[in-house]
Amino acid sequence: MPETLVRVAVLGTWGYYGLLDDVEEIAVDTPYGPCSDTIVVGNSNGHRIAYLTRTGRHRNIPPHRINARANIWALHSLGVRTILAPTPSGSLRSAVGVGSIVVPDQLVDRTGRTDDTFFDDSDVHLSFGDPFPAAGRRAVVEILRRNNWIVNDGGTLVAIRGPRYSTRAESRWYAAQGWDLVSQTPYPEAALAAELGISYTCVALVTDHDVIPDTPWPVTQEMVGEVLDSKTKRLRQTLLKVAVELDVTVRNSNVTV
Repeated sequence: MPETLVRVAVLGTWGYYGLLDDVEEIAVDTPYGPCSDTIVVGNSNGHRIAYLTRTGRHRNIPPHRINARANIWALHSLGVRTILAPTPSGSLRSAVGVGSIVVPDQLVDRTGRTDDTFFDDSDVHLSFGDPFPAAGRRAVVEILRRNNWIVNDGGTLVAIRGPRYSTRAESRWYAAQGWDLVSQTPYPEAALAAELGISYTCVALVTDHDVIPDTPWPVTQEMVGEVLDSKTKRLRQTLLKVAVELDVTVRNSNVTV
């Protein structure tokens, strides 16, 4: 079997521009239209890593207009077998603080999106009981903790359509169901990746506490932006270390994580 161009990709809300060496930008034509941006492939410690910014490099694509099918298809076409998916998230638990990381193990879809499958014209039913594969989750949690991040291992993320944030009633309902996080991007990405046999690990950076009952102020775009600005440089550097270690595992053992 020939070497794939790249095995591991970071699919995030913020870019990794300037953090890789010997980069090339690849525009991929897909049956589902254009990707959010060109895919950037470069070297990190001798490993080929790809990244794609789901909201565009100028952050000009709102969550409900992200062409997730094109993005996932394009990464698959380059040989990607593992996706790291950092995403800003609101915590529905007061004990899970702003600035911490959650690597969820479960997902609830509340987006209402219909562009969430590659199987529109076939009688295929995907097994999706565990949306975030356990091997990838374990590896990511271990590496993040080794790099001094506070990491919550497991939790249920509820994906909403956006671009608006939740009402107080919605937020109370999500929390009452026992769900832990709310975000606007992991679905339909996770399901689409699963359909193509790609391991997808969500890395949720807690930027706010949504509007859970004990929070006197609602989440705002400015609030989320402040946390992203203060944390993402360090997180981006750490996730490249994670990507390199995952690439070593995939290459040496031929096991997707």
